[in-house]
Amino acid sequence: MSFYPQLVIDALKHVRHPGKGKDIVSLEMLEDDVKIDGKKISFSLLFDRPNDPMIPSLKKACVQAVKTYVGEDAEIEGNIYIKIKPRAKAEPVKLLPDVKNIIAVASGKGGVGKSTVTSNLAVALAKAGYKVGLLDADIFGPSVPKMFKTEDEKPLLDKIDGKDRIIPVEKYGVKMLSIGYFVNPQDATIWRGAMATNAMKQLISEGKWGALDYLLLDLPPGTSDIHLTLVQTLSINGAVIVTTPQDVALADAIKGVSMFKSKNINVPILGLVENMAWFTPAELPDNKYYIFGKDGGKKLAEELKVPLLGQIPIVQSIREGGDGGEPVALNEESATGIAFADVAKKVIDAMEERNNQFPPTKIVEIKTQ
Repeated sequence: MSFYPQLVIDALKHVRHPGKGKDIVSLEMLEDDVKIDGKKISFSLLFDRPNDPMIPSLKKACVQAVKTYVGEDAEIEGNIYIKIKPRAKAEPVKLLPDVKNIIAVASGKGGVGKSTVTSNLAVALAKAGYKVGLLDADIFGPSVPKMFKTEDEKPLLDKIDGKDRIIPVEKYGVKMLSIGYFVNPQDATIWRGAMATNAMKQLISEGKWGALDYLLLDLPPGTSDIHLTLVQTLSINGAVIVTTPQDVALADAIKGVSMFKSKNINVPILGLVENMAWFTPAELPDNKYYIFGKDGGKKLAEELKVPLLGQIPIVQSIREGGDGGEPVALNEESATGIAFADVAKKVIDAMEERNNQFPPTKIVEIKTQ
């Protein structure tokens, strides 16, 4: 009589797992590796762990079943192997599950007004009726406390499930956390990379953000460990790139776009904001002086095939608002207030389009060689 795999499988259906009350075949404990070599029969049994106490008795039962239902002369002793089932990879726990949209605001270089744009965008979104949070992720040069004139604020702690949670500072309808609330600004600049990234992770994971429609991340200029840590920690829905019309700023903006578009990171670009697009003196509100070049950001957006979210002029009120802690977006009737309200609307539209076209963002897994 010749042996064949199905005969062995049918025989093993008579072997029941004592603890589970079913046979080992229906429990998918038999690996798909039954081999027949003359009278020699071999196969593997799958277990969840190597020290399973049922291994010896089940191996013995399998030998008996093969001898009984396949053939007494079957050579099975010593040919039953034990394999451990691969553990299913656990889905990472999503941080901030009550935050609908997370937007990174970035720039290729410093000095382009990224924090000014981020702060005013946050205020404009809040004035439009949305629940907004702002995380100052520029650990080495936090500026959000000054932008909102909250430098003297000290966030309170709230005990939740035995753990301390940081209550964000709130002003103008925007919830804010920044390392600037906890250290002197001069101290942040001398932190080592690991200290900075750990501090930022703490602001994210321990912040009591609550339900938000938008959480804006004010990133450091350029590309750094902070950027990588953020995309590996949070599911970022999209990025906004801030630039000025200057050639050097545009060249660095391209690097910022490339970083988010790279294969490893793959965060959708919501659009580009051209800051300092022109200068308009207060006494000549209808005049435009293109002191840094004309339409550089607009042309770059067209070249990169990303939306132009807005062109923000240089006016004295923006500088005064930033220094005085009253973002110009609060004044919806001013030219700059109108400009930021329009940027906010375009960001909302871009985010809605992104969410309709792409699946929910996953935390980035960057593998190093």
